[in-house]
Amino acid sequence: MHAQFSGAIRIATVVALGSVIAPCLSRAASPKLLGAITGSVRDNSGIPQMGAVVQLFNRYDKPVERALTSNTGEFSFQSLLPDIYSVRVTLSSFMPALRRNISIQPGATSVLAINLASVLSSIELVYSSPTAGPLMSDDWKWVLRSSMSTRPVLRMVDMSAPGSKTQPGGFSMFTDTRGIVKVSSGEGSPFSNGANEPDLGTTFALATSLFGGNQLQVTGNIGYGMESALPATGFRTTFSRGDLGGPSVKLTMQQVSLPNRATGLLVGGGQGNAPALRTMSLTFIEKTEVADSIHLEYGASLDSVTFMDRLNYISPFARLTYGLGDKGKLQMGYSSGAPPIELLNGAASDDELQRDIMALAILPRVSLRDGRALVQRSQNLEIGYEIEIGTRTYSLAAYRESVGNGALTMSTPEGFYLPGDLLPDLSSSSSVFNIGQYSRTGFTATVAQQLGENFSAALSYGSGGVLTTDSDAPVEIANGDDLRSMIIRSRRHWIRSRVSGVAPWTATRFVASYEWSGARSLTPGHVYLTQRLYPETGLNVRVRQPLPVWNGIPGRIEATAELRNMLAQGYLPISLADSRRLVLAHSPRAVRGGFSFIF
Repeated sequence: MHAQFSGAIRIATVVALGSVIAPCLSRAASPKLLGAITGSVRDNSGIPQMGAVVQLFNRYDKPVERALTSNTGEFSFQSLLPDIYSVRVTLSSFMPALRRNISIQPGATSVLAINLASVLSSIELVYSSPTAGPLMSDDWKWVLRSSMSTRPVLRMVDMSAPGSKTQPGGFSMFTDTRGIVKVSSGEGSPFSNGANEPDLGTTFALATSLFGGNQLQVTGNIGYGMESALPATGFRTTFSRGDLGGPSVKLTMQQVSLPNRATGLLVGGGQGNAPALRTMSLTFIEKTEVADSIHLEYGASLDSVTFMDRLNYISPFARLTYGLGDKGKLQMGYSSGAPPIELLNGAASDDELQRDIMALAILPRVSLRDGRALVQRSQNLEIGYEIEIGTRTYSLAAYRESVGNGALTMSTPEGFYLPGDLLPDLSSSSSVFNIGQYSRTGFTATVAQQLGENFSAALSYGSGGVLTTDSDAPVEIANGDDLRSMIIRSRRHWIRSRVSGVAPWTATRFVASYEWSGARSLTPGHVYLTQRLYPETGLNVRVRQPLPVWNGIPGRIEATAELRNMLAQGYLPISLADSRRLVLAHSPRAVRGGFSFIF
């Protein structure tokens, strides 16, 4: 007992002496063996910021030191042991700035240029050079320069000189550049309600890395809509800090010209020029680890739509993922406004370029009611669960959704007008009709099976709210309210199968799906935030066929084909008293094809 007590006393004494002596040894170490970090904090206008909190962390994210900037915005951490550090800067009214992997070398000082902004702050490592006692003198540099045997290998290059390809941080300006160019055409609207991946005609996307850590993507779409005199254009720019952390910022601008027959639908007859539809959206999205196994994705979109009036609104969204290890994962999602493309699990591709192409082709669902332009908005609350057992994946989800100013595609007979309630479809002979508000709940269950390395199959069953009518008897329709009063809310079950794969010899990639639901019902597809499931009515087929390329041409060429709702299902016909018929649809039938150049 006495020996154990004495041993404990000796251990405690050694630990205490170590905690006291170690800092002393660090301070007593030669300055040539220690490093330093200095820097200045400024705003976008270059004004020094006094009182900013600068925290220094070691490689294990443990706080080491803390400092406040002076009246000139400067700070300093001296006598640092050589290691990897991180710096975080915070100041009221500004976004925090974080810089990781700051390497401290013996006798060197790392200088940080910190720019605080209300949108996106940044820290730039300006240079890291010895402060005293350089390891190589100028005499030795001149000896190496004059040596013919070593000069081809050892050269002194001023990386800060104008025209240098490499910046002071050691990164090239543009690296890892890749892109896509698509040319396609076919019947059907090139715009979507969020359930497909359309395009305007010619699409391009380019992504690159700026100075190693920043990611920049530019996407564009140019084409002509049916009966439109002006081209439809759209551009989207995405900037993110990559592995450096911080939010991603996406700016999207679109402009389309309505068909010439728009004036006739708006006022009940005649032809003439129609106003253009212009949209602008600024999206912020952030991803963070709240705790172990808890991942949070959140953000918001600031949207502006101009069509006979200016409509401004905000669309927040969030998704929380709780990892349960071998027991799967639990997800909860929320969105208000337009569906958040950035959070969709069932997108056509996980590649960010493909995701931006899909987002750029989706316009807000604008409709008219009593001559006023309105935008469809939905509020969605969803919970989902997914687990993988071997090569099989099981998933469940339930949702509650409220939709305001619901917009549906309507095919009308010639001469049928509802002045102030019909907006011409942008690239087809159909129109867009506002059915008002509706709410619904639903659930789905999916089983997905991996069939070898190249094929997979999935089967889904669910139930949800649909739109239908009491009967198919002919009716009189004098205005938009008469038509809206006929549409009632109901509930239907549905079954969906999906097969995808890659052909072993031709490398053909294909995705085929079929969804069945009850007759005489229209099912506006629910956009899931927690499921790898996309709402697609009827029979749908997508094919991507790689084509041979000539030697010396970088990248690859693919031929693409897309068949949507080939059996024309999910339509809601309404018979008129004069033996004519209206047809409401959510996913019109369409056939498109084209070529893609990917590099």
